[in-house]
Amino acid sequence: MDKEKVRVPDLPRMKSEGRPIAMLTAYDYPFARIFDQAGIDVLLVGDSLGMVVQGNDSTLPVTLDEIIYHTRMVARARRRALLVADMPFLSFQVSSEQAVLNAGRLLKEGGAEAVKLEGGVAIADTVRRLADLDIPVMGHIGLTPQSVHRMGGHRVQGRRSGRTAGSRERLIDDALAIEAAGAFAIVLEGIPSDLAAEITGRIGVPTIGIGAGPHCDGQVLVMHDLLGLSESLLPRFAKRYTNLWQAAGEAASEYLGEVRGRVFPDAEHSYGRKSA
Repeated sequence: MDKEKVRVPDLPRMKSEGRPIAMLTAYDYPFARIFDQAGIDVLLVGDSLGMVVQGNDSTLPVTLDEIIYHTRMVARARRRALLVADMPFLSFQVSSEQAVLNAGRLLKEGGAEAVKLEGGVAIADTVRRLADLDIPVMGHIGLTPQSVHRMGGHRVQGRRSGRTAGSRERLIDDALAIEAAGAFAIVLEGIPSDLAAEITGRIGVPTIGIGAGPHCDGQVLVMHDLLGLSESLLPRFAKRYTNLWQAAGEAASEYLGEVRGRVFPDAEHSYGRKSA
């Protein structure tokens, strides 16, 4: 495992060298330490916390202060990984000035090293403004959860036919605009793999896919999907590498049985003189 600190310029270098980028979401100290020690390249404090941590139906209720709170915990834990924080809904859309102030708070108060913004051509000027002020920006196009109402749900974007037909060219334009504005990487979410491959080949900055197939320069997963920390069905693109939901339930049931049966705590787990 490479132990050198991952920094913003390293991601474009990894693309040029053909080294896939591994990115995971993290929202607290323990899991951030685990992922950082495992060698994950990028930790993302995603506004996905609104759904997987807070139990909301979308990411829209998440506030900037909540992202800062969770980013601060992850910042304390990470040693090697690059730390990126999501800019939540309405933290950057109103004006470029507001975006600068809020992105600055994520770096200054949260300890983030970069911010992620959802959107394409429409937010290119904001991305450029942040990049010009040396605030590193990761883009995010395709299925953008903050646009859930416009999209009519979490639907794959850029198909050749169906409700999203015709958006392929728009997504390519979005990627080109965000790259030109100064983003150092772009997340591609919920788009066909052939379109992701085309975008990856046309832009110079790395693409990081989630539900975008194998041809991106890197991949990202929500940690709760990776670890099986959800009782709901996984989206098709997610892979469960273990089942901590089941393991935690079994541990809690065993604890319950020992408490009810007065097995725990025993002498080993109590203070005072032990019997001879």
